[in-house]
Amino acid sequence: MAGFLSRWPFLRQITAGGDGTGPEAMTDATRELRPRLEGAEIARSVCPYCAVGCGQLVYHREGKLVAIEGDPESPISRGRLCPKGADSFELLTHAGRETRVKYRAPHSIRWETLDLERAMEMVAERVWETRERSFIEQREDLPLMQTSTIAHLGGATLDNEENYLIKKLFTAGLGVVAVSNQARI
Repeated sequence: MAGFLSRWPFLRQITAGGDGTGPEAMTDATRELRPRLEGAEIARSVCPYCAVGCGQLVYHREGKLVAIEGDPESPISRGRLCPKGADSFELLTHAGRETRVKYRAPHSIRWETLDLERAMEMVAERVWETRERSFIEQREDLPLMQTSTIAHLGGATLDNEENYLIKKLFTAGLGVVAVSNQARI
């Protein structure tokens, strides 16, 4: 019985003479607690939601995401994140997050799961078929080499190099005239 009583925090507080806020008040479970980010590695990133480009610190341990916080060293956001950016962790870890490609065929009432490779093939086939169907090589004896039935809207977190390559692919490669970026809108 003495061993049991000695583990009782109240008795430890009385016998140790503490004020109840120190080690005498701790249970074994409390002593075993560790900081939530202890041992986590940090990767610097940028929030994916808009064109502002707020800095984020991505904490990960053993291949698992631990937390995402604002980066205090970011000259853009100085450690602050909007509600969407602050919820980035939930976006990546929520149990209900869809991680497979879903497809609903025209006139169908059901979604089906596709593997990523098949979905990418379908997108490429449709882009190419649309281009072939709508491509105008010339107008009034002048070379035109364009299609106005395909558009591309880039994401806000694409960097200059990615935007350059996208612009080249869609305009020079496919003849697309409607190429824009979310960061500009």
